[in-house]
Amino acid sequence: MRTDETLSRGNPLGEYLRARREQLPPELAGITAAGHRRVSGLRREEVALLAGVSTDYYTRLEQGRERNPSRQLLHAVARALQLDEDAVAHLVHLTAPPGPRRRRRGPEQVSPALRQLLGALATPGLVLGRSLDVLALNPLAHALYASFARTDNLLRMTFLDPAARSFHRDWDEAARASVAALRSAAGRDREDRGLIELVGELALRSAEFRVLWARHEVHGKSGGAKRFRHPQIGDLDLTFETFTVNSSPEQQLVVYQAAPGTASAEGLALLRALAA
Repeated sequence: MRTDETLSRGNPLGEYLRARREQLPPELAGITAAGHRRVSGLRREEVALLAGVSTDYYTRLEQGRERNPSRQLLHAVARALQLDEDAVAHLVHLTAPPGPRRRRRGPEQVSPALRQLLGALATPGLVLGRSLDVLALNPLAHALYASFARTDNLLRMTFLDPAARSFHRDWDEAARASVAALRSAAGRDREDRGLIELVGELALRSAEFRVLWARHEVHGKSGGAKRFRHPQIGDLDLTFETFTVNSSPEQQLVVYQAAPGTASAEGLALLRALAA
């Protein structure tokens, strides 16, 4: 996998459009699939028809020969490919001119005020950086992730640490969601050298990551349900919410909680005892 090209100077817009086109079944797009088809998804001419543009124009767009599509055109293509809000935002980011080649940013810092807030939480909480690096955890989050050798980056933890397979009761879903969130970050800054190196490392060391990365799925990390299995506590069914840190917009505060009166709420109480 040529991760440098995928993230930066190649044809990221075309790669994204092609991947999403090939994953949209014709019947879901209202197209009758008659005869033999070389692809399981849509053909270029079908996307062009649905978007209301010429096949030649859409082909130039996918091949990287059309560099300045209008927002109106991008939204028409997004509707044709049935992209959700996160995917549309990613599509727009991919049309922005790339920044300085492979710039390395400085280390991300968590403010003292945010660390204080994190420590005051009565549930597991952590702060994530722009590439899903784990920048800070409170004692309950440390106890939650105790089975992992390192808590440095959610992608490395999910794909490279054997503990993840038993910790995530829905490992496939956890893996898919983490890669989709990293794709979203990559679309916002394709020249971040640290992110490029992370993708390269994961692509070399995990075949499953390579498969998911090639799907070009994009989803922001907002909230939802998580099903964990803690080696000492047992099964935990938690929900999480993600909050953008306004003072550092590339950082996110993630907070887990359990529904009151449930076995998982009792499990979190036991986790507090372990953390203490």
